Amino acid sequence: MKKLLLVLVSLVLVFGLAACKPDEEDVVFNWNLGADPATLDPTLNGASDGGDVINQTFEGLVREINGIVYPGIAETWETSADGLTVTFHLRESNWSDGTPLTADDFVYSWLHGMDPLTTSEYSWIWEYTNVVGAMDYAYGETGATAEAVGIKAVDDYTFEVKLINPTSYFVSLTAFYHFLPVKQEAVEAGADGIWAKDPDIYVSNGPFVLTEYTIGEGLKLVKNEEYWQKELVGIDVIDAKFIDDASTAYAAYNAGDLDFIPSVPTAEVPILIAESDEFYVFPLLGTYYYSFNMDENGDGDNADGYTMGSTTDDGIWSNVNLRNALSYAIDREAITEVLGAGQVPAGGFVPPGFLDNNDKDFFAEAGTYGLVTDDGNFDEAKTLFATAATELGFADTAGLIAEIEKEELLYNTSEGHKLIAEMVQEMWKTTLGFTIPLANQEWAVFQGTRSAGDFSIARGGWLTDFMDPSGLLSIFDGSNPYNDPNYYNDAFDTLLQEAQQTTDMSVHFAKLYDAQEMFMTDMPIIPVYHYTDTMLVKDYVVGWGRSVLGSVDFSRASIEKE
Repeated sequence: MKKLLLVLVSLVLVFGLAACKPDEEDVVFNWNLGADPATLDPTLNGASDGGDVINQTFEGLVREINGIVYPGIAETWETSADGLTVTFHLRESNWSDGTPLTADDFVYSWLHGMDPLTTSEYSWIWEYTNVVGAMDYAYGETGATAEAVGIKAVDDYTFEVKLINPTSYFVSLTAFYHFLPVKQEAVEAGADGIWAKDPDIYVSNGPFVLTEYTIGEGLKLVKNEEYWQKELVGIDVIDAKFIDDASTAYAAYNAGDLDFIPSVPTAEVPILIAESDEFYVFPLLGTYYYSFNMDENGDGDNADGYTMGSTTDDGIWSNVNLRNALSYAIDREAITEVLGAGQVPAGGFVPPGFLDNNDKDFFAEAGTYGLVTDDGNFDEAKTLFATAATELGFADTAGLIAEIEKEELLYNTSEGHKLIAEMVQEMWKTTLGFTIPLANQEWAVFQGTRSAGDFSIARGGWLTDFMDPSGLLSIFDGSNPYNDPNYYNDAFDTLLQEAQQTTDMSVHFAKLYDAQEMFMTDMPIIPVYHYTDTMLVKDYVVGWGRSVLGSVDFSRASIEKE
């Protein structure tokens, strides 16, 4: 109960707390970010670590904290009666260099994000905004132009957006980092997003600005004196570390060197839940999973099958019975019990928390497609494994086992990821008789390996970017750069497109239910569990918040030490 009260107090303080700073010294906040972000450019970023920093340094049309959408650079907005025009009225505000921020900056930033020449991994999201012309321009369709995109600066402080269909989540979506403004001069001063890690050319418009960045070590943010609500920013300096080992960060926290860490060693979770008022657990709209590499020959097709000894086909994971066997041979409840932080065993890909057109939870209505989340599928897993061996041309399962043991289960370096991989490895050994080698890579290397398709089975995780199940399912569209399993199914892609194009919400959700059923039948991934968000925060850090999509927010935080 005490922890619940602390959470409620934090929610109240988010927007009501004034800065509390001794005149004689800076208020310094010590934060472990975790991994070294690949980029801090809002239009290029695709990872939660970079997103957490961007959420402190930039501000969009709106800012979402604890599920509430607050005015950001847009002071007010209205939607036309037909739902097809959204008009944002901007407040007068400045970039961190003191120059005015206007509607033209949003036009530039949004077109920059969707421009094929920008090569943003997140340009696919424009399809789900329903902005007129944005999808065609982002995908480089013949004849598509920036001029045809339905956004314009009516004047310096009026930004108008035209939509193809009414889109209920559109305004809240603009809080997401891909839609935050970037200054053209800064972007053009450092190619490929380099500007966003270079304090000499860096410009932002949020509560903080970047003043230092040291690869592999950390970064420093300072209060932005040009921020339109600077009087509510209660921290002067954020000293962020890149410590991706949970035990090392936990030791630093206990030693008083860190005030906020995003994760703790798994073994510490039960006692922290029971005894610590500084440990927080929040539900997260996302899923932890493993991807099979469905296209080992890289030809953009999943129909090449497997021929023993061939190097030009799609490999053993092309067999659906094998993929299902491995999925069925995992006891998800055992994994979440060991993790112990409220994670939900996953029988599908869409997590709890999305309501359909009948106000039913999509997760509950969809079911688990015959996938039992405990050990109840193990016998069926053995049957499927034997069937797969025959279909793949092996005389018996021993041949298939030998082939699998040449492969690897890859994860990014982390005690938690290692623990889960070892549990999965042991379950497969006990149930199916093989021991797949484990391999790990540092985060930056791992991201490149996975996106290049240079893996056999690899850890994946996804948090939605907007409040609709398509925010998860859409990453497996054949053209999506985050389609790590290289899953190509035209019928699946069509269902997603039809769901997005309709104005009838009953049709929208019917298509998404069908899409997830098709996806789970094909099983290109192994869903393991639905996330919770854990963090350890000193009790003297008050007023901090977080997005329901997962990003932390220190725009109203302060430190109150006695």
